[in-house]
Amino acid sequence: MEMDRCSRSQRRVLPEPASRAQQTLPPRLSRVNGWSKPLHRYQAVSWAMFVTLALATFGIFIPMLPGMWKYIVYGVSGGLLLFHVIVYLVCVSIDPGEDNVRRKIYGEPLPTFDRSKQHHVIEDLYCCLCGVTVSEKAKHCRACNKCIAGFDHHCKWLNNCIGCRNYWWFFSSLASASAWLLCVVSVLLYIVIQHQVDPLVLRTDPQYKNINSQNTWLLFLPYFHLKAKTPVFVIIAVLVLVLDLISLLMIGQLFIFHLYLMSKGMSTYNYLNRSHRHSSGASSRNKIPSFRVQISPE
Repeated sequence: MEMDRCSRSQRRVLPEPASRAQQTLPPRLSRVNGWSKPLHRYQAVSWAMFVTLALATFGIFIPMLPGMWKYIVYGVSGGLLLFHVIVYLVCVSIDPGEDNVRRKIYGEPLPTFDRSKQHHVIEDLYCCLCGVTVSEKAKHCRACNKCIAGFDHHCKWLNNCIGCRNYWWFFSSLASASAWLLCVVSVLLYIVIQHQVDPLVLRTDPQYKNINSQNTWLLFLPYFHLKAKTPVFVIIAVLVLVLDLISLLMIGQLFIFHLYLMSKGMSTYNYLNRSHRHSSGASSRNKIPSFRVQISPE
């Protein structure tokens, strides 16, 4: 009965090049969420980036701000970072799978997709791999090896799929990260500019009373008194500023992109499909040879 249903016309699946699909087999076990092993290396990169920026921001640069600004920035920046950590952890921890898929036992291996027997994974709203009926907007994710409810995209940075069950957590994560990085950029720009205009404004902490040299800076105030010469301090400030700008550019661009998708009522999957159809149509009109991409999750 299931084989009959799998032989019908294809409905909703992920776009994958046919050549790649035939060369790579899907994982045997389905992933539960972003904590399922193996963890993606992009996760380690994002964690290391935010830990580095947080340590530098709260330990080195915010303590240099004068007067009440120090405590105001502590509150605003700390609140934004805490909110980001919460929504990030929730987004990673949520299982975005279809209801019928989440009722199954994830420990049981799924059958391997065999193109010689089946043309598509999801046909007539039935997934031949998950063995369940799915909703119209569900897609079978190649990386997670399960059907995702309201599939938007698979995020390597979160090591999890983004669907209707965790999309708003994902969007909140982008918004809070962008806001926090923008706050950090503002602090760093002030520190760098003020260092050139009047460095004494950055040396208002009481611990500087015991420092006679204007070429010596104290890092990680007020708990530690790690001394650093001006060239070292400037290098640290510039490196952290560059790292922050790169992060803001990447995350901010993604945040603006999802704002655009929301204004159009589209998902990332729909946008990429439409872009592919337009590019394929333009190539055909210009009589430019192109590879045909088969719609398949495998």
